[in-house]
Amino acid sequence: MTIEEMEQLDKAKTKILKYILYKKRSEGEIRNKFSGTIEENLLDDAIEYLKEAGYINDKEYIKKTVNEWKTLKNLSQKEIQFKLLSKGLNKEDIEDYMSENREELENFEIKSAEDIIYKKESSKEAEEIIQYLLKKGYKMDNIKKAIEEE
Repeated sequence: MTIEEMEQLDKAKTKILKYILYKKRSEGEIRNKFSGTIEENLLDDAIEYLKEAGYINDKEYIKKTVNEWKTLKNLSQKEIQFKLLSKGLNKEDIEDYMSENREELENFEIKSAEDIIYKKESSKEAEEIIQYLLKKGYKMDNIKKAIEEE
């Protein structure tokens, strides 16, 4: 590697590092952001370096992101999966996380459904709320459990 290439790699690493230190990002998000501005093989090298240094870790990103969503939003498991996929994450990593945390995610989905039912029950009929939740990807079993808890 020439000195010029090493300087370009350092610039690329610095650019990406600034981007991910501002807010944690997935590898897919980083690639989308810089694919037009940083040469492809340089981007690959920079990402590989930052992965080895621990700055980019998609499995950890999934865990942190889902935990953040759980405190801020009401989501079904399908919505969580879709949102993670939209961030350019590996489908296998997402499925592994979902299966490893199945019970916790089931309970979160039930609680989310309860919250939505509570918020909407004064303005909508029960059947409308159920249809709304089904469209959002909630499982019927979890909707029933949420209704029973209400």
